[in-house]
Amino acid sequence: MGIFEIVAIAFGLAMDAFAVSVCKGLSVKELKASYFLKVALFFGGFQALMPTLGYLLGTRFSDMIASVDHWIAFILLCIIGVNMIKESKESDTVSADFDLKTMTLLAVATSIDALAVGVTFAFLNVNIVEAASLIGILTAFISMAGIYVGNKVGGKLGNKAEFLGGLILIAIGLKILLEHLGIL
Repeated sequence: MGIFEIVAIAFGLAMDAFAVSVCKGLSVKELKASYFLKVALFFGGFQALMPTLGYLLGTRFSDMIASVDHWIAFILLCIIGVNMIKESKESDTVSADFDLKTMTLLAVATSIDALAVGVTFAFLNVNIVEAASLIGILTAFISMAGIYVGNKVGGKLGNKAEFLGGLILIAIGLKILLEHLGIL
């Protein structure tokens, strides 16, 4: 597998992180450098970590991982999405939750597919250090762009932004589930 294929995979894997970063940007009134750093570290870090773990697990556990990864991502994204929708109805201000628990759950949910990609990399003898580094770096930059884009749109939406963000997360979870079930 060449560098162009790995870059294409990296962009594909980063799209869920981008969408979630847009949602996080929607949830804040003012961008701070710490927000960019957090989305870059969490989403980029987990997108690099998961294929590495998948690679290390190799073929031994591929059937078990492939059979549940879509359900894990779906459940996590739906829980977070429903909470965002609930919070949008309860307060007059948009929540800007960048705490460890929330960011970890989002990072795991958006990078679970990368675990299966790592197993595939093991089959293809891909240089995992190069591939995981590229995936992580691209995801970090794409996530930072996402939070910026979301913030520019979100300032005009108020509490509706958090509601919309929740719907987007649920839609991403549903998309992951339907793709893995072969419906999409």
